[in-house]
Amino acid sequence: MTETYFDLPVRVYYEDTDCARVVYYANYLKFMERARTEWLRALGWSQEELYQRHRIVFVVAEAKVRYIRPAHLDDELIVRARISDCRRASFCFTQEILRAGEKLASGEIRCGVLNADTFRPTAMPEEMSAKFKELLIS
Repeated sequence: MTETYFDLPVRVYYEDTDCARVVYYANYLKFMERARTEWLRALGWSQEELYQRHRIVFVVAEAKVRYIRPAHLDDELIVRARISDCRRASFCFTQEILRAGEKLASGEIRCGVLNADTFRPTAMPEEMSAKFKELLIS
């Protein structure tokens, strides 16, 4: 992880593709989800810890994806995640999926922070908010 972004290597498996061996469009969102989860883990927060200790969960409130070029069976991809906005009870990621430096897809994902018991919006922990704001891209 660098100062502002996190890269997750992903290999495309048969289960990720359609009958033409092209990555099925919805699976790009799964790859992005994995990168966001591993980014959080690299920062020291697991989803389970946040649920158990802080009683919060994250939900995708909005997802915008631009598909540029197809990924294929056995491709080695880099799924990049960068935080681009941080508010009291939500945050946004800018994400890219790359193959050998070529951008295949890009996305903007807004996540909401919910109380795990009520499923109502709630503020994220202060230390998390401070770290996210430190990592914001310009």
